[in-house]
Amino acid sequence: MSTLLEDLREDLLAAAKIKRYGKVIRMVGMSIEVSGVDSAIGDGCLIYRDKEGPVMAEVVALNEASLVCLPYGSTNGLKIGALVEPLYRPLPIHVGQDLLGRVVDGLGMPMDGGAGLFKLAQVSVDAVPPHPLKRKLVTEQLELGVKVLDAFIPCGKGQRLGIFAGSGVGKSSLMSMIIRGTKADVSVVALIGERGREVSELIERDIGKEGLKNSVVVVATSDAPALVRIRAAFTATRIAEWFRDQGKDVLLFMDSLTRFAMAQREVGLAAGEPPATRGYPPSVFGLLPKLLERAGTAESGSITGLYTVLVEGDDMNEPIADSARSILDGHIQLSRQIAEKGHYPAVDVLGSISRVAPAITSETMQEHQISVRRLLAAYRDSKDLIEINAYVPGTDPDVDAAIKKKPLIDEFTAQKTVELYSLRETAERLQQLLAGGEA
Repeated sequence: MSTLLEDLREDLLAAAKIKRYGKVIRMVGMSIEVSGVDSAIGDGCLIYRDKEGPVMAEVVALNEASLVCLPYGSTNGLKIGALVEPLYRPLPIHVGQDLLGRVVDGLGMPMDGGAGLFKLAQVSVDAVPPHPLKRKLVTEQLELGVKVLDAFIPCGKGQRLGIFAGSGVGKSSLMSMIIRGTKADVSVVALIGERGREVSELIERDIGKEGLKNSVVVVATSDAPALVRIRAAFTATRIAEWFRDQGKDVLLFMDSLTRFAMAQREVGLAAGEPPATRGYPPSVFGLLPKLLERAGTAESGSITGLYTVLVEGDDMNEPIADSARSILDGHIQLSRQIAEKGHYPAVDVLGSISRVAPAITSETMQEHQISVRRLLAAYRDSKDLIEINAYVPGTDPDVDAAIKKKPLIDEFTAQKTVELYSLRETAERLQQLLAGGEA
């Protein structure tokens, strides 16, 4: 009885509370300036329109007498003087077991026409990364099903790997291979700022009906507002964290980290930040570690993060790629030159590295990795001489061995998108390659 009275009292107090409304005083681009109300950074608000429903927005900057907000939806119909209702809290998302098999947008709302998620628990998208001293060590390899990765750039449970490449080199195709070949309890796939066509392709072709039962897909396509694209990355990470806290080993795919950074660039510039490196404001480089550090191992469960990074002009040292590489636990570099030869996946083995490889692979496997890398390095260093028939056999034993093994190495590192290999099969084929047999 007391509980009912307390609930009734809360409802009456809420109904009696005086609501304060602000008003729109200025709009430039996607930036909306609001006066008359107080709110904190990150709080949501509703901006009312005459003929359409209200627009949800978020406070991104504060001035002396006004707030700067960015919308989560279309601004059509907004005008000077429009009423603004502050919510005084960030927008929550819903998490729970029933999210499995669902496709949601950047705000965590269903996109698949299924039932609503309002019965699930509500949480903020913000969360504290696991304590650095309480994280479990990465000691177990996670099978990806791709030979060149499992052999030369092994991924551990709780590791964070970046897939770096220019446009059209095969990032999404490699990601689809990993989605089908990985062995994880739950997969969370975030499509940030990518083509809308890829959504149905990913679900029907790559994940499939069976795979979707243990997956959650978060979508914010390229036409979504910048805030929605940013929030989608944090929504996917928060969903992955919830499953990790249940003791699950979660695989988090994000395609792409660059589009996330570009969205934050839009928000930062709209909020009045000065442009810095290549037009990116300082907030971009502060936000990247806040997102990436939330993946990894914890006291129970793990999040293995795979993030694609779209490099501008195939420049692997451009600002976002360089910043991401310094935070992540390894990187897979895709080469346009290899892709142009029709070799897929176009992984540049010598340009890629896994920082946890020694901890998750056997000594025998490490010796095999080093042997192949040495042969590839020797071939690369003498490539010009070999191609013009100027290399004299017998000059360098490593180069001689590299010329002999190069066709076998190429055969081993190539793989059709529909093919999958277990760790055992990969190890056996790698051993055969070094022994001189067929890869």
